[in-house]
Amino acid sequence: MRQDEPGPAMQLPTAALLHQMLAWIAARPRLYGETMDAWRTSCPRLTVWEDAMDAGLVRIDATGIARQSQARVLLTTDGEALLRENL
Repeated sequence: MRQDEPGPAMQLPTAALLHQMLAWIAARPRLYGETMDAWRTSCPRLTVWEDAMDAGLVRIDATGIARQSQARVLLTTDGEALLRENL
């Protein structure tokens, strides 16, 4: 492992937060604006939302929506599967 790569101890909090975010989204319908209010961060080491999007665990459904803040945030099948795995 390179010195600038995070070790297992650094990855654990992010994994726990990712699971928490997936469970939060799955609990009830969520809007993009609400999700950003709850999960946006300016910390470059806590990229939970970005990691979930990059991994294809969540998606934004803006069908028929004029404002992005009103778009729905949904788990993908991969997101649902990961959430079930970690129960």
